[in-house]
Amino acid sequence: MSDRTMTAADTPVAGPPATAAPHVDAGDAGYRKDLKSRHINMIAIGGAIGTGLFLGAGGRMASAGPSLFIAYALCGVFAFFVVRALGELVLYRPSSGAFVSYAREFMGEKGAYTAGWLYFLNWSTTAIADITAAAVFAHYWSAFSDVPQWVLALIALAVVLTANLISVKYFGEMEFWFAIIKVGALVLFMLIGIFLVVTQHDVGGHTPGLSTITDNGGVFPSGVMPMLLLIQGVVFAYASVELCGVAAGETENPEKIMPKAINSIMWRVALFYVGSVVLLSLLLPYTAFTGDQSPFVTVFNKLGIPGAASIMNLVVLTAALSSLNSGLYSTGRILRSMSISGSAPRFTGVMNKGGVPYGGILLTAGFGILGVFLNYVMPGDAFELVLNFASIGIIGTWGMIMVCSLLFVNRSREGRLTRPAYRLPWAPWTQIVTLVFLASVLVLMWMDGGISRTTVNCLPLIALALVGGWFTVRDRVRRIAAERRSD
Repeated sequence: MSDRTMTAADTPVAGPPATAAPHVDAGDAGYRKDLKSRHINMIAIGGAIGTGLFLGAGGRMASAGPSLFIAYALCGVFAFFVVRALGELVLYRPSSGAFVSYAREFMGEKGAYTAGWLYFLNWSTTAIADITAAAVFAHYWSAFSDVPQWVLALIALAVVLTANLISVKYFGEMEFWFAIIKVGALVLFMLIGIFLVVTQHDVGGHTPGLSTITDNGGVFPSGVMPMLLLIQGVVFAYASVELCGVAAGETENPEKIMPKAINSIMWRVALFYVGSVVLLSLLLPYTAFTGDQSPFVTVFNKLGIPGAASIMNLVVLTAALSSLNSGLYSTGRILRSMSISGSAPRFTGVMNKGGVPYGGILLTAGFGILGVFLNYVMPGDAFELVLNFASIGIIGTWGMIMVCSLLFVNRSREGRLTRPAYRLPWAPWTQIVTLVFLASVLVLMWMDGGISRTTVNCLPLIALALVGGWFTVRDRVRRIAAERRSD
């Protein structure tokens, strides 16, 4: 919507014109604009297709049956709202600090501090999930079956960390090809799956089609509640959609690149997530899937095509490494933005000659080492344990993005700034409904019991840690802010 077609609700109210200079984030200095359009487009795809689909869908199918596609569709809509809101903020002011930078502008340093550390909670725990997934996938091959899971996890972390520390160009190229592999594999799987369904080709003793669903309890074989209780895990599957907003700060002409990349996320979600789960449900009974193997590998194993399952397992291993790659990249940029303002350790703001904030990347990798330890002491439960804490971080991050978007819209209505032509539809109701959804996910996590309830019960401890951390850095944050004002 152009400014000439603004609704009455968007029209600035009467009053003195805004005279404040545009907000400038000191954390944006030093980055190189080395990411191209193809990088951003594939980063957007890679963010929408990750470990949550390639590994997590197996266990969720076994629990909820074909109804899993409903959960993916529902969460996909809200994921799109979040990234669309972030996209509007990016076009207003591109920043490698992304939502931390916007929280600083609209909510002050406390908001930036909270947003940044919730995001770090998200990705530090997601990194553990990713290296765990990579180790599980590697165990599929007999050559690695005798190698301890923690050793494989350590190797995965070392490989991705090395590439991430060189330059943003290497990150962009790695993520570009990771995304190409993921998308190509999913397209191939869907073409083969559609062929099998249409031709009624036998799959492991089952004839694919609607009867695979109707003869095994229907869409909700265990009822509606199991599907609802899995939503927190499905939210984890979309954890990287906000990555393209972080990457926008290191690309030329984001106003041309970002809208196309963000708008494409919706149909990718519908095609790859919902379409894949529907096909999996048509090919095999939901009881054929397990949580310790990718559902795509399960299908190819049942088909008995030589080498097909190994190739698909290589693809899902790539997906885990892609997610880890993205997490190290994004937390490095977010932590640098926080470090410049004083709310993160000083060393996380250090950059190398390639324009890479390696201090923040190494801090996140350090938590990956914790994941290696978890894979040593509890290899069977490491993935599910960290997935729940990652979900808390994701919910908090998405919530902060929507709050920033809401405050941004309110300021535009007051005439203090101008919204770009690329906007989140139906604001402010979209933000409010999304925040209600995110709160409901926490309720569902508590209702799920077990590790999920324990995670929700840890929220007061997380809040206490955030408060304690703020009082630790508060004086430094205020001193740095005062120095900037005096310059």
